[in-house]
Amino acid sequence: MAHLITPTTRLHAQWLAARDEWGRGVHQDGSGLRPEDEVATAEGFAAFVGKLRRESDPAVPPVAGWVHCTYWWIVEDDEVLGAIALRHELNDILLDAGGHIGYGVRPGARRRGLASWALGQVLPYARDLGLDRVLLTCEVGNEASRRTIEGNGGECEDVRDTPLGRVRRYWISLAAARPSGEDHGV
Repeated sequence: MAHLITPTTRLHAQWLAARDEWGRGVHQDGSGLRPEDEVATAEGFAAFVGKLRRESDPAVPPVAGWVHCTYWWIVEDDEVLGAIALRHELNDILLDAGGHIGYGVRPGARRRGLASWALGQVLPYARDLGLDRVLLTCEVGNEASRRTIEGNGGECEDVRDTPLGRVRRYWISLAAARPSGEDHGV
Protein backbone atom coordinates (compact mmCIF):
# COMPACT_ATOMS: atom_id res chain seq x y z
CA MET A 1 0.00 0.00 0.00
CA ALA A 2 1.31 3.44 -0.91
CA HIS A 3 1.85 6.20 1.63
CA LEU A 4 3.23 9.74 1.67
CA ILE A 5 6.51 10.46 3.41
CA THR A 6 8.67 13.49 3.99
CA PRO A 7 11.71 13.43 1.68
CA THR A 8 14.57 11.47 3.24
CA THR A 9 18.17 10.67 2.38
CA ARG A 10 17.46 7.05 3.32
CA LEU A 11 15.83 6.45 -0.07
CA HIS A 12 18.61 7.93 -2.21
CA ALA A 13 19.06 4.86 -4.46
CA GLN A 14 15.30 4.39 -4.82
CA TRP A 15 14.81 8.08 -5.65
CA LEU A 16 17.55 7.86 -8.30
CA ALA A 17 15.83 4.81 -9.83
CA ALA A 18 12.59 6.80 -10.10
CA ARG A 19 14.44 9.78 -11.58
CA ASP A 20 16.12 7.54 -14.14
CA GLU A 21 12.77 6.07 -15.15
CA TRP A 22 11.52 9.62 -15.80
CA GLY A 23 14.77 10.34 -17.64
CA ARG A 24 17.67 12.46 -16.47
CA GLY A 25 17.02 16.14 -16.94
CA VAL A 26 13.26 15.62 -17.39
CA HIS A 27 10.99 17.87 -15.32
CA GLN A 28 9.15 15.93 -12.59
CA ASP A 29 6.07 17.79 -11.37
CA GLY A 30 5.84 17.97 -7.60
CA SER A 31 9.40 16.84 -6.94
CA GLY A 32 11.08 20.18 -6.25
CA LEU A 33 13.98 19.10 -8.46
CA ARG A 34 15.58 22.02 -10.28
CA PRO A 35 18.28 21.96 -12.98
CA GLU A 36 20.93 23.20 -10.54
CA ASP A 37 20.32 20.39 -8.03
CA GLU A 38 23.08 17.77 -7.93
CA VAL A 39 21.52 14.56 -6.69
CA ALA A 40 23.89 11.78 -7.84
CA THR A 41 26.21 11.94 -4.82
CA ALA A 42 25.20 11.35 -1.21
CA GLU A 43 26.27 14.91 -0.34
CA GLY A 44 24.36 16.48 -3.22
CA PHE A 45 21.25 14.44 -2.47
CA ALA A 46 21.42 15.41 1.21
CA ALA A 47 21.58 19.07 0.15
CA PHE A 48 18.56 18.55 -2.12
CA VAL A 49 16.52 16.87 0.65
CA GLY A 50 17.56 19.64 3.06
CA LYS A 51 16.38 22.26 0.57
CA LEU A 52 12.98 20.57 0.27
CA ARG A 53 12.60 20.48 4.05
CA ARG A 54 13.64 24.15 4.45
CA GLU A 55 11.12 25.24 1.82
CA SER A 56 8.31 23.76 3.93
CA ASP A 57 9.41 25.45 7.17
CA PRO A 58 7.48 28.71 7.72
CA ALA A 59 10.24 29.89 10.08
CA VAL A 60 12.74 29.90 7.18
CA PRO A 61 12.20 32.76 4.72
CA PRO A 62 11.70 31.48 1.16
CA VAL A 63 14.19 32.24 -1.59
CA ALA A 64 13.27 35.46 -3.42
CA GLY A 65 10.54 34.76 -5.97
CA TRP A 66 9.54 31.45 -4.36
CA VAL A 67 6.92 30.54 -1.73
CA HIS A 68 6.86 28.04 1.10
CA CYS A 69 6.12 24.56 -0.20
CA THR A 70 5.70 21.18 1.50
CA TYR A 71 6.88 18.09 -0.39
CA TRP A 72 5.98 14.44 0.03
CA TRP A 73 7.14 11.36 -1.81
CA ILE A 74 4.66 8.69 -2.80
CA VAL A 75 6.27 5.48 -1.58
CA GLU A 76 5.36 1.80 -1.48
CA ASP A 77 7.70 -0.74 0.16
CA ASP A 78 10.53 1.82 -0.06
CA GLU A 79 10.00 2.25 -3.82
CA VAL A 80 9.62 5.93 -4.75
CA LEU A 81 6.59 6.09 -7.04
CA GLY A 82 6.18 9.85 -7.33
CA ALA A 83 5.93 13.14 -5.52
CA ILE A 84 3.39 15.78 -4.58
CA ALA A 85 3.98 19.36 -3.47
CA LEU A 86 1.73 21.88 -1.73
CA ARG A 87 2.62 25.54 -2.14
CA HIS A 88 1.43 27.47 0.89
CA GLU A 89 0.45 30.55 -1.11
CA LEU A 90 0.41 31.82 -4.68
CA ASN A 91 2.68 34.35 -6.32
CA ASP A 92 1.91 35.77 -9.77
CA ILE A 93 3.31 32.85 -11.81
CA LEU A 94 1.63 30.27 -9.57
CA LEU A 95 -1.70 32.09 -9.81
CA ASP A 96 -1.40 32.24 -13.59
CA ALA A 97 0.10 28.85 -14.40
CA GLY A 98 1.39 26.69 -11.53
CA GLY A 99 -1.23 26.49 -8.80
CA HIS A 100 -1.01 25.38 -5.18
CA ILE A 101 -0.42 21.68 -5.84
CA GLY A 102 1.81 19.85 -8.28
CA TYR A 103 2.27 16.10 -8.55
CA GLY A 104 3.92 13.50 -10.70
CA VAL A 105 3.99 9.70 -10.83
CA ARG A 106 6.89 7.83 -12.42
CA PRO A 107 5.97 6.20 -15.73
CA GLY A 108 5.98 2.59 -14.48
CA ALA A 109 3.58 3.38 -11.61
CA ARG A 110 0.94 5.26 -13.59
CA ARG A 111 -2.65 4.15 -14.17
CA ARG A 112 -2.98 2.91 -10.57
CA GLY A 113 -4.81 5.94 -9.16
CA LEU A 114 -1.78 7.12 -7.17
CA ALA A 115 -2.05 10.77 -8.20
CA SER A 116 -5.76 10.90 -7.29
CA TRP A 117 -5.06 9.19 -3.97
CA ALA A 118 -2.12 11.49 -3.14
CA LEU A 119 -4.09 14.61 -4.03
CA GLY A 120 -6.92 13.46 -1.77
CA GLN A 121 -4.41 12.98 1.07
CA VAL A 122 -2.94 16.48 0.68
CA LEU A 123 -6.18 18.47 0.45
CA PRO A 124 -6.91 18.29 4.23
CA TYR A 125 -3.36 19.52 4.91
CA ALA A 126 -4.02 22.50 2.62
CA ARG A 127 -7.16 23.27 4.62
CA ASP A 128 -5.13 23.00 7.83
CA LEU A 129 -2.85 25.74 6.42
CA GLY A 130 -5.92 28.01 6.33
CA LEU A 131 -6.64 27.75 2.62
CA ASP A 132 -10.34 27.79 1.64
CA ARG A 133 -9.63 26.52 -1.86
CA VAL A 134 -6.63 25.46 -3.91
CA LEU A 135 -5.67 26.07 -7.50
CA LEU A 136 -4.40 23.21 -9.67
CA THR A 137 -3.36 23.39 -13.28
CA CYS A 138 -2.61 20.88 -15.98
CA GLU A 139 -1.55 20.98 -19.59
CA VAL A 140 -4.58 21.04 -21.88
CA GLY A 141 -3.72 17.64 -23.38
CA ASN A 142 -3.01 15.87 -20.07
CA GLU A 143 -6.22 13.87 -19.72
CA ALA A 144 -4.97 11.79 -16.78
CA SER A 145 -4.25 14.92 -14.74
CA ARG A 146 -7.57 16.46 -15.78
CA ARG A 147 -9.40 13.37 -14.49
CA THR A 148 -7.34 13.39 -11.27
CA ILE A 149 -8.23 17.02 -10.55
CA GLU A 150 -11.90 16.68 -11.51
CA GLY A 151 -12.17 13.46 -9.49
CA ASN A 152 -11.08 15.41 -6.41
CA GLY A 153 -13.69 18.12 -6.94
CA GLY A 154 -11.82 20.46 -9.28
CA GLU A 155 -13.97 22.95 -11.17
CA CYS A 156 -12.43 24.40 -14.32
CA GLU A 157 -12.17 28.19 -14.19
CA ASP A 158 -10.53 28.68 -17.57
CA VAL A 159 -8.02 27.56 -20.16
CA ARG A 160 -5.21 30.01 -20.88
CA ASP A 161 -1.84 30.50 -22.49
CA THR A 162 0.86 30.96 -19.83
CA PRO A 163 4.66 31.07 -19.65
CA LEU A 164 4.41 27.31 -18.91
CA GLY A 165 2.23 26.61 -21.97
CA ARG A 166 -1.52 26.27 -22.46
CA VAL A 167 -3.12 25.10 -19.21
CA ARG A 168 -6.47 24.31 -17.67
CA ARG A 169 -6.93 26.05 -14.31
CA TYR A 170 -9.07 24.35 -11.65
CA TRP A 171 -10.16 25.34 -8.16
CA ILE A 172 -10.95 22.77 -5.49
CA SER A 173 -13.00 23.92 -2.50
CA LEU A 174 -11.63 22.63 0.79
CA ALA A 175 -14.93 22.80 2.65
CA ALA A 176 -15.37 19.04 2.18
CA ALA A 177 -11.79 18.10 3.12
CA ARG A 178 -11.64 15.78 6.12
CA PRO A 179 -10.82 17.38 9.48
CA SER A 180 -7.19 17.25 10.56
CA GLY A 181 -8.09 15.02 13.51
CA GLU A 182 -8.87 12.18 11.10
CA ASP A 183 -6.13 10.07 9.59
CA HIS A 184 -5.56 11.45 6.13
CA GLY A 185 -2.20 9.76 5.73
CA VAL A 186 0.08 12.77 5.76
